[in-house]
Amino acid sequence: MFAAAWSALMVFVLLCASAGLGRFVRPRLPEDHRRPETVAAMQLMIGMLVTFIAIVLGLLTASVKAAHDSAGRDMQEYALELTQLDQCMRNYGPGTEAARLMLANYTATLIASSWTSEPPPAAPGPVDTAGIPRIGPSPTLANMLNEVYLALRRLEPASALQTGVRDDCVSLWSKVMATRRTSIEDDRSPISRPFFSVLVFWLVATFVSIGLVAPRNALSLAGTVLVAVALSLAIFVILGLTPYFVAFPSSEMREALAAMTAPAR
Repeated sequence: MFAAAWSALMVFVLLCASAGLGRFVRPRLPEDHRRPETVAAMQLMIGMLVTFIAIVLGLLTASVKAAHDSAGRDMQEYALELTQLDQCMRNYGPGTEAARLMLANYTATLIASSWTSEPPPAAPGPVDTAGIPRIGPSPTLANMLNEVYLALRRLEPASALQTGVRDDCVSLWSKVMATRRTSIEDDRSPISRPFFSVLVFWLVATFVSIGLVAPRNALSLAGTVLVAVALSLAIFVILGLTPYFVAFPSSEMREALAAMTAPAR
């Protein structure tokens, strides 16, 4: 969020400086450069560029919002599948205690390492978040889930019912891994750096042009600053909508952990 605010502030400064440059250069241009025909042509080109920028910003905002909402759904699905996997191991009966403990510790570690600004959850075992990134893939967390899989494979069913339940648990573990990969892949920048640079260049070119044709009065200056503020806020929203589940409260994951550690009824 800090990086998004800093980028938005830099864009605001650039836009204001660009408009100021245009206002500074205008009275120093030769007379034929300030003829009505030239001003009309500049206004036409500004209109075309502004329309294009508006379309691009609209598409970017919609894309980032869709990615943000998708990350929220993925997080809810992730928490639900972890709960289902724990319930499946409960259904198996004795022998899954170690695997269930591993899964609960994995969930507690995920919460503690991802939502660092929130209090750590109560875990059934030790939670070590050292070396675990807040966002993105983590070999430590992947190994914890792999240990759950190995524990499931070591089970020795005593009946056909337990065999079927174990197979269901392995299938649910596969779904958890697939959702985990999807959630990690959600961690992507909403806008690439080269495209962001090009977008800022378009905005700078537009504000220089506006400064060249805008009248030199207080109302024109205030309008230019307000538009710069609005565009900077749009950049802030685009960069600030994190398409990853840490952008949402940890309540879903904490409810999943509570269900795992709740005594059997």
